[in-house]
Amino acid sequence: MTALTANLAEDIFRQHERFLWSLLYRLTGNAADADDLVQETFIRAISRPPADRSAPWRPWLVRVAVNLGRDLLRRRRRRGYDGAWLPSPIETAADDYSPPSYEPGTDAEGNPAARYDLIESVSFAFLLALEALTPAQRAVLLLRDVFDYSVRETAEALGISEVNVKTTHHRARRAMRDYERSHRRPMPEAGNRARAAMEQFLSLLSNHDVAGAEAMLAADVRQLSDGGGEFFAARVPVVGRKKVALFYQKIISGIALHKPRNEWRIINGAPALVTTLDHDAPGYARRIVTQCECDEEGRISRIHVVLATRKLTALK
Repeated sequence: MTALTANLAEDIFRQHERFLWSLLYRLTGNAADADDLVQETFIRAISRPPADRSAPWRPWLVRVAVNLGRDLLRRRRRRGYDGAWLPSPIETAADDYSPPSYEPGTDAEGNPAARYDLIESVSFAFLLALEALTPAQRAVLLLRDVFDYSVRETAEALGISEVNVKTTHHRARRAMRDYERSHRRPMPEAGNRARAAMEQFLSLLSNHDVAGAEAMLAADVRQLSDGGGEFFAARVPVVGRKKVALFYQKIISGIALHKPRNEWRIINGAPALVTTLDHDAPGYARRIVTQCECDEEGRISRIHVVLATRKLTALK
């Protein structure tokens, strides 16, 4: 079997790179991994192309890419992770918000059918919920409920039977029930409220108003930090108003010494604070991404902080 010509390979790459990256980012939750897997997929296309080159390329590319992604997820689970795992932040545009392009339906059991648009499916809440799924369940759920693949198309992409797709899809949706009960689709209004709450929380702590800062937090607030074992970070969730407020009081005092430059950006469908520090101290990150979620009462219920260098490769 002959390899592809350079011109044909470049044309195929141009046509399918963006879609494959979008799929692989959601599959792995990591932009750097998605970059690597896209490259590996096209290396295989160049060196070991399909026998029938007259057939559409995308199904073959998706099958190769998803198999590579599932292998990576299995290795990641065997290897474990140093501290809390969070998705890799990626920038999303403000105009990415749009009404769902589908009418809610029902599944075979008469339950509301889960469907996720492209902006919700990159939210931290959604990507964290996917971590409860097996690699196969994750792949099936994404293909069926995000990328709108039919059962037959999903079966062909994964090299499994249609019956297996239906069974795996049912189990994946069952594992996402907690997310379905509690999630709210990312919208600008909710993001703006979360940003305002985080700004007020940090301002109160900067002014040494710890009681006021605690009042901004939900009783069961959880803070997760992903330093990837590379930087100093809380290795376990910090839970509760007093603990989270105290944790941030110490962080703000330490950061103030390093001339922090703060910028708000739209990250994974919601506002996030990107902090750059002026220091070279070993063990301390020079870049930090912070994003929060609020409960229905407007109190901060989740704070996610990403510091690991490999997790920040998608940010300029």
